[in-house]
Amino acid sequence: MTLLTALILPACSAVKIAYNQSPELAYWYLDGYVDFNDAQSLQVKADLNRLKTWHRQTQLPGYIDSLQKLQQQMPLDFGTAQACSIYTDARQKLLALATEAEPAVAALAASIGTKQIALMERKFAKGNADYREEFVDGTPKARRAKRYKLAVNRAEMLYGSLDDRQLALIDQVIAQSRFDAARAYAERLRRQQDVLQTLRAVHGSRGLTSTASGADKTRTAMRALLERSVNSPDEAYRDYQEKITNDTCKAFADLHNSTSALQRKKAVETINSYEQDLKALASQIQP
Repeated sequence: MTLLTALILPACSAVKIAYNQSPELAYWYLDGYVDFNDAQSLQVKADLNRLKTWHRQTQLPGYIDSLQKLQQQMPLDFGTAQACSIYTDARQKLLALATEAEPAVAALAASIGTKQIALMERKFAKGNADYREEFVDGTPKARRAKRYKLAVNRAEMLYGSLDDRQLALIDQVIAQSRFDAARAYAERLRRQQDVLQTLRAVHGSRGLTSTASGADKTRTAMRALLERSVNSPDEAYRDYQEKITNDTCKAFADLHNSTSALQRKKAVETINSYEQDLKALASQIQP
């Protein structure tokens, strides 16, 4: 449930501000993991600005179209498949962004040194400690309370205040959820090790990356890394992830179908406000 509402609603209400500053925000986030040298810094900033321009010109119209369709659907009841279509649409849009960024990511990967990889590994370790504290450690009751609070906050961003029956529904969904924090954490660790091993392999063949064939191999390696990040090579985890996604879709549909006409009207208004923000962004004249 939280997953779907997070995809529908940006984490920050200041959509235009966050979007316009996205290259700078992305740069500082990445720099915290890599500590770019001067040449990398210039290239990454240029690549991020190009990516934002591409996204604004080619992708925002699709986002706007999706929000318009969603507004038409919100007054009606949802089935599980319809709820999952929202997730699928958002996932495809994120994959399109990742695919467009692939050449820049490959070029950066070819330039990363061993000290930068070591820094990334330390950052992963720190983030993992925070993740464990937030989602894995602690009592089941405490973890459940955190998930409940997050789900309620997300739902109320969309629908406004929930009634007792709806709050009880969310509590029941979380109590019956098949979400396994330890399993999700293990997959997180696998992905991180995959990133580190791929970067070390690219670094080990650095003498070849300056050639056309070497650059192609780097792009192939990074493309394969993305594929493994999106579709885990662990078949059992893929099966688990599919079940969790279907459960989430059903939970979202059940909550939506419990909402009143007034709550659905609030949802339409909320989504429309994001549509207007995206339209304003799409029409901006870039310097």
